[in-house]
Amino acid sequence: MQPAPPDRQPPDAHSLDEDTLAFVRRVFQYARSGDTAGLAGLLDQGLPPNLRNERGDSLLMLACYHGHHATARALLAHGADPELMNDAGQTPLAGVAFKGDLALASLLLEHGARPDTAGPGGKDALMFAAMFNRVGIARLLLARGADPGTRDADGVSALEAARRMGAQDTAALLAGLA
Repeated sequence: MQPAPPDRQPPDAHSLDEDTLAFVRRVFQYARSGDTAGLAGLLDQGLPPNLRNERGDSLLMLACYHGHHATARALLAHGADPELMNDAGQTPLAGVAFKGDLALASLLLEHGARPDTAGPGGKDALMFAAMFNRVGIARLLLARGADPGTRDADGVSALEAARRMGAQDTAALLAGLA
């Protein structure tokens, strides 16, 4: 990704006035707390649905990570990108796999999240589901085409990751596929 031209650089946080900073904080708090009405009203007025915070977390990532289904639906309806990674290289689907919310995993997949997207370290949502013993999500991801043979940057598969973390149920599921 190329940097924005000099005349289009984002403002430095220190140059923003307090009202603007308070507004930005409120927007991200809407996503974190699941204030669907507040966020949807701003989205209807043109707020970019892929706005990201200082850690690269999108509004969708925050809504999903905190389990806010209606807020995630509103963001997706306004064009939020379910594949947008944060600075740690995680997609909302990977975050949901970690947290264990099967309904949100299904919602993201229905709106274009890919089951095999991996961050720079090579970990995909199936690996997170496997490591944290999220059997339902692992089954869903496998049904949607996740490859259990994929390896991360260290050469570790989802099965090996599950075993290392003591996630017996997902390890058994994945071992049964071999």
